[in-house]
Amino acid sequence: MPVVMAQYGTKHGHAAGKARSMQTNPNVELAGIFEPDPDARTAAQQEGQYPDVRWYRSKEEMLDDQRVVAVAIEGRNDESLAMASEAIDAGKHLWYDKPAGDDWPAFRDLIERARSRGLRIQMGYMFRYHDGFRRIADWAKAGLLGDVFSVRAHMSTWIPVSGRNGREVISRHRGGIFYDLAGHMLDQVVWLLGRPVRARGFFRNDQTPEVPAFSDNTLGVFEFERALAFVDIAAMEARPMARRFEVYGSRGSAIMEPFEPEPTLYLCLEEAQSGYAAGRQQVPLAAQPRQALYDRELDAFLAVLQGERPPDRSLDHELLVQETLLRATGGIAET
Repeated sequence: MPVVMAQYGTKHGHAAGKARSMQTNPNVELAGIFEPDPDARTAAQQEGQYPDVRWYRSKEEMLDDQRVVAVAIEGRNDESLAMASEAIDAGKHLWYDKPAGDDWPAFRDLIERARSRGLRIQMGYMFRYHDGFRRIADWAKAGLLGDVFSVRAHMSTWIPVSGRNGREVISRHRGGIFYDLAGHMLDQVVWLLGRPVRARGFFRNDQTPEVPAFSDNTLGVFEFERALAFVDIAAMEARPMARRFEVYGSRGSAIMEPFEPEPTLYLCLEEAQSGYAAGRQQVPLAAQPRQALYDRELDAFLAVLQGERPPDRSLDHELLVQETLLRATGGIAET
């Protein structure tokens, strides 16, 4: 039987893609979407990004629907935590798009309420399901690269000043573009290295005078017991963006640039091992289109709900990613 799901919100940048994944997955019945903002709902309907969907008239109609097992949380980043809380209170599992709001105590409480009720929360960090990131993580965890001492991640973008997810909107969050995107890279960093002993952020407004509160050129530095990680993100990089992920160890390194949509991955080894040659070699990867990553995310979520496999990331990991992000942006004070 298909898993019956609903979607709460349409203002997140991933919202239309997540709805498409639910509509095209044979193991899902998308029962409907609720968008609380009438203007946003009208715009979503007129733009044609949600064909053939039912629109709930109220959140109660959606959350009280006993057929709905799980809810995709796709509200804007300043709306989503409250939406997620309502869905957990209604007994729904969450496919929850990132990041998890600005209120750290409220997110911790959400996780504990889900844990106590046996509900699953899977955050929308789709690069978990990217073949290149998975390959690098497998190499690092298997010891192929030796002792990892440095991770560098570059995930810049270009966004307009105004608009649904423009610089004006994101400026309400401390850290600006770093708050919006860095969780994707921190999800990878803490998966490899654990909890940083120190997190620092450097946030500048270098090219957005129209929005003085917006950080458009940002860097996070994370110290571990025996490693450093650097995550830099800007909001005005020329397109196509040169998104890059690098892991350096005592026996080798892995460098992926770009990492989407058609990734290029290089492995450098001091000595031949595990079927790889010494020196620098390109490791073939197929294209990783964004929609395909959403589809893989959903498949993993469904498999957990149906008891076919354990979660790829624990609730404690989801907490750690959000904590690390907020430590860097100042949402949690460093002690």
